[in-house]
Amino acid sequence: MRKIPKQEYTVEFKEQAVRQLQGGKTTGELSMELGVSDQTLRNWRKAAEAGKLRGAGAKPVTPEQMELSRLRAENKRLQMELEIAKKAAGVLRERSAVKYAWIDQERAVYPLAMMCKVLSVSLSGYRAWKRGGTPSRERLSDTQMLALIRTLHAQLKGAYGSPRMLKEIRARGFPAGKARIERLMRDNGIRARHKRRWRATTDSRHTLPVAPNRLERNFTPAAPNRVWTADMTYIWTDEGWLYLAIVLDLFNREVVGWSIRPRMTSDIVTEALTMAWFRRKPAPGLIHHSDRGSQYASQAFQGKLAGYGMVCSMSRKANCWDNAPSESFFNSLKNERVHGRRYATHEEAKADLFDYIEVFYNRSRRHSTLGYLSPAQFMGNWIREQDSIAA
Repeated sequence: MRKIPKQEYTVEFKEQAVRQLQGGKTTGELSMELGVSDQTLRNWRKAAEAGKLRGAGAKPVTPEQMELSRLRAENKRLQMELEIAKKAAGVLRERSAVKYAWIDQERAVYPLAMMCKVLSVSLSGYRAWKRGGTPSRERLSDTQMLALIRTLHAQLKGAYGSPRMLKEIRARGFPAGKARIERLMRDNGIRARHKRRWRATTDSRHTLPVAPNRLERNFTPAAPNRVWTADMTYIWTDEGWLYLAIVLDLFNREVVGWSIRPRMTSDIVTEALTMAWFRRKPAPGLIHHSDRGSQYASQAFQGKLAGYGMVCSMSRKANCWDNAPSESFFNSLKNERVHGRRYATHEEAKADLFDYIEVFYNRSRRHSTLGYLSPAQFMGNWIREQDSIAA
């Protein structure tokens, strides 16, 4: 069986996963979202509580702190049930299939059992619907379809226009036509977030050596771990700027490495590359493409590339199209999540970026280049195809 090498995780990834658990998610929920086993997540949380997860900053928990944590959790549960009821008000009187669709979309936000309880549907009914065992394929009226569209639009934070919305609705078992979805969205003012411009983060005014463009805009490699692209962007918070560096596998457009830091130094791109290598461990010869920024041309980063046996490729000067896939990812990130948000702290921004990359984008977001599959789905299909050929 052909498989991607077993993933390993950096401290930064583990820290953000632990914070998701501390924020109220169960190990079962986060396991499904991140593709990490329940036991691994429990081990990370235990290490953080013992102060052994480097960088987590946690100390051993006293009995008093545990009781206070329990009371806070109970209060948060009650608040969460009220929040679910308020957000689901538009589907409370709809058929069970519409409720299941709302629940399915909210699984990254709220506990499954709690949502079923608030919406007065059974957990077994939801699971049957996920398997296609309920009559969810009946045609919805325009009123019902509009309620579903509004629910998905709100929960996806306005990320999808009509093409992706159509795919999302069909994937949930509801028959829908392109013209109908376009009409309902247009007539009711439902649209994807508008694009906005932002400044570049590339500083190519340096005397460091640069590599030729070996990628030459060949953005469709035949297999994973053949070509990775990398880039950086910035996010404003009330505590100041944060910078995000990513590494993207062009095969399935998955973000395989990332790092978030308050300074735009060579460390941030080196850490993103390290995470990507830990997770994929590609064979030597992989092409790593980036812009000509000083961070990527630095001796530290070039040494890391050489140590991993990767071939360096850089965009031509002042030509953003040479790294279009990475630019496209940042465009999606900014329009679908960052724009319209105000982050009070660095930690709040880091948690939200982690959620977008690891929970939504890599595992759920429908990508037009991938036939409207998510990066994880596209990779899973490829692995199954390789297994079938090998058999």
